[in-house]
Amino acid sequence: MKTTRRQALKVGLGSTFALGVMSASDREARVMANNADEMRPLDYGSSFICHPSSMNSVRFWVESRTRIVDDAAGTRRDYYQCASCKSENTFGEKDLLYKDNYDFLPIISGDDLLIFRRPARIADNYRTITQAEKVWGSPILKLREAAEVTELRTWAQVRDATAAANPIVTQTEIANEETGLRAVIECPTKTMNVSLEKEMYQVDTGPIAFPDLAKRHEPEIACLSLAFIVFNAPHFADFVIEQPTPVIEDGEEKCRIYHYSNPFSIPAKNRVLALGKMRSG
Repeated sequence: MKTTRRQALKVGLGSTFALGVMSASDREARVMANNADEMRPLDYGSSFICHPSSMNSVRFWVESRTRIVDDAAGTRRDYYQCASCKSENTFGEKDLLYKDNYDFLPIISGDDLLIFRRPARIADNYRTITQAEKVWGSPILKLREAAEVTELRTWAQVRDATAAANPIVTQTEIANEETGLRAVIECPTKTMNVSLEKEMYQVDTGPIAFPDLAKRHEPEIACLSLAFIVFNAPHFADFVIEQPTPVIEDGEEKCRIYHYSNPFSIPAKNRVLALGKMRSG
């Protein structure tokens, strides 16, 4: 999905911050009534998705979560973006990596599965939507919520939590008034910038699953793209989405590759959360 700045601004209109808690039931976690007011962050160091296939009982580390809320229908659904691996000759006797190699990254929600395969060139199978049951068996969510959470409301709190090496998770809400869709993007902060001179912080992390809220997709998982998120204030966030991108040399397009390109900024509501017992620097 190539996103223009105008399209991106439409995605971010509105921001009522009404969130929900995770259900212990896999089925309830897929579609739930929008009747709760808090989204407790995951403990990303110990949250995984397992599969029961006897051929490959693969386990994926959960790297981010995107919750899409449909206010008109009163439902919400969580999408779990998992960590990348490389294309491999799984369980082979030798030569365990394919020569024509590509990055492999899944996003999972219930039995819906979106797979990104990123080779060195543009490929028709960059995005594949299928059912997890057909690949590794129905997913088994092994998710753990953070036992203790402190919201960091000031720059000084962010500074101190960063210096003390507390795990930090952010939640960013975006919305589209025309479609009535909202989303909360939750991810662990892998890179945190802190300026003692300017008394500012800046989150820079990814990949995350960015939802296109400008229209309703069928299936809904098709709205997701891989992106990085950056913000340094509570009221907006910048994104850059992975998409076909021209390589220009001397004013001439040499080729097109998958790359994070065309950054844009949208209104958002950001929360910065420290996990676990607060440490001292």
